[in-house]
Amino acid sequence: MATETVAKPRTSVRVGVQKFGTFLSGMIMPNIGAFIAWGLITALFIEKGWFPVAELGGFGTNAEGDPNVGIVGPMVTFLLPILIAYTGGRMVYDVRGGVVGAIATMGVIAGTDAPMFIGAMIMGPLGAWTMKKIDALWDGKIRPGFEMLVNNFSAGIWGALLALGGFYGLSWVVQRFTDGAGAVVGFLVNNGLLPLTSIFIEPAKVLFLNNAINHGVLTPLGIQQSLEQGKSILFLLEANPGPGLGILLAYMFFGRGAAKASAPGAAIIHFLGGIHEIYFPYVLMKPILILAAIGGGMAGIATMAITNSGLVAPAAPGSIIAVLAQTSRDSYVGVILAVILATAVSFLIASVILRTSKNKGDDDLSAATSRMEAMKGKKSSVSSALTGEQAGPSGAQPGTVLTRPVQNIVFACDAGMGSSAMGASVLRNKIKAAGFPDVKVTNSAIANLNDSYDVVVTHQDLTERAQPRTASAVHYSVDNFMNSPKYEEIVELVRSSNSDTPAAGAQPAAAVTTVAAGHGAHAAQHTAAVEGQPAEGKGVLLRESVVLNGTATDRDAAIDEAGKLLLDRGAVDVSYVHAMHEREESVSTYMGSFLAIPHGTNDAKEHINHSAVSIIRYPEGIDWGGKQVKFVVGVAGLNNEHLHILSSIAKIFTNKAQVAQLEEASTVDEVLELFGKVNA
Repeated sequence: MATETVAKPRTSVRVGVQKFGTFLSGMIMPNIGAFIAWGLITALFIEKGWFPVAELGGFGTNAEGDPNVGIVGPMVTFLLPILIAYTGGRMVYDVRGGVVGAIATMGVIAGTDAPMFIGAMIMGPLGAWTMKKIDALWDGKIRPGFEMLVNNFSAGIWGALLALGGFYGLSWVVQRFTDGAGAVVGFLVNNGLLPLTSIFIEPAKVLFLNNAINHGVLTPLGIQQSLEQGKSILFLLEANPGPGLGILLAYMFFGRGAAKASAPGAAIIHFLGGIHEIYFPYVLMKPILILAAIGGGMAGIATMAITNSGLVAPAAPGSIIAVLAQTSRDSYVGVILAVILATAVSFLIASVILRTSKNKGDDDLSAATSRMEAMKGKKSSVSSALTGEQAGPSGAQPGTVLTRPVQNIVFACDAGMGSSAMGASVLRNKIKAAGFPDVKVTNSAIANLNDSYDVVVTHQDLTERAQPRTASAVHYSVDNFMNSPKYEEIVELVRSSNSDTPAAGAQPAAAVTTVAAGHGAHAAQHTAAVEGQPAEGKGVLLRESVVLNGTATDRDAAIDEAGKLLLDRGAVDVSYVHAMHEREESVSTYMGSFLAIPHGTNDAKEHINHSAVSIIRYPEGIDWGGKQVKFVVGVAGLNNEHLHILSSIAKIFTNKAQVAQLEEASTVDEVLELFGKVNA
């Protein structure tokens, strides 16, 4: 009897927009240094700059009467778009994709006089993606010795064709879009309606959708405007630190408890460090405070519009230092006033809300999780996974087994230079203080993550996007970037995993226990064992539940096969197998060392009749979300009876020799005997 594979659940629109924004951010953020360089050169040397230099600023004529080209124009016309295109292409198809994307972008650059940032964001990834598909057509079919010839000529030919297509087609389309968007902005400015954009921008920031707006629309339009007018108001629509600062100041004066105590430090990091994400939890604790952010944003935009102020280049991060560094020479009064008034308006509105509210924000910041779920209509993976006794000290996200000492930790955020930098600094200091200076703690954008980390830390609203990229890492979700209790749990994990004591040596087994406990359907402590140690007459791992040569060829079929063994024993009903697919779609159960442990969701516990474990070996291996899996262990647990087996599994798969014995086992008895030896 084959079980029905559960359809893949739909991804929310919000997560889709976040992913799109993250991808755009991944193209822009690595090149912010180039944007800053261009902004500084522009502010200093253009005709209206601080120190006008015709040869650099590109105005006037030289001694022969020819117009000065300068470096401001070529940088914004060629350097910045090509850097963006190369970065986007490399994200899709490594260096080869970056090169083809850059070639393709030259077509749209040459096809118009406007800076082709939007064109670069399209042609870079598009060129890389199409090159990847073309390479797949003859993958493995090239005769030895001709690989370099085919690779080089295919990239050159396809890049040239894309450049021609960009020159004759896409450049016109992007130019029309840019002109249309510019006309909309002009209409808003001329009619005094630009402040209304805060109604969309400020809520988008709190929901981590700001990158799609900022890097997808505002930055390209702002650079075009800056090139024509020497400055742009668009650079400060999203980056103004005033609205967030006002909310944090209101918590300092009128908040209570942890929110009041942490607000001063958050304000410093937000205003001087430019990490706007740090005030988001304060708004999520009391969503009506978004009105304060909107009011502050509108006040700042209105002030800049009235004073005709702007920046010469993007301010990234949104620190007051970066804002002032990129302010146009004639706009300091207007920009500073915009920040001050945005702060004041936001502070006044937030103060009124906090003072007149029965709840003055005295809850612990972690309590914002449930309110965030209600506000967004999205179930948090934290609240659904952290159940049972292990939920406190084992705050990791479910789905991974720690089979090695922790040596490489990454704190990931949307753009890779905001909350992740601050979080990495906090973690690094705590881990060093614990006596583990060799443990590497870095920060990264989610788009740049790879599956080489031991531990990944993210904001709880971003974990869903980080997990697929780092399937074999332990994931922790935080809601407070300054003093999350999860940091202490991570330090304890580092301490236990790097200790030489016997207790720490058993830590990988504890990690499996943690994963199982975290899913609710598999609680902590262990009382049952291998066949011969029955619980109420039913062993957890029986001979008929071990298969040495599985027939499945892909992940979903393997889950069906493991689930069928549980079904055949009467341990579960068919709904539990469906829940195993559901769990796999939300969080990969790939554990590393060729092992996957599919199991049901927390809500599926009612579909378990008794504890059982099934083990299937796939000698040739199957693809499990990009990872090779040779052993699939299906798990259904009640009353802690299955954890003895999970402990054995963890011990075996941290020992290469024992994994090799499993691979070479010719009988089921050898497999059962191996588990028995481990537990002896």
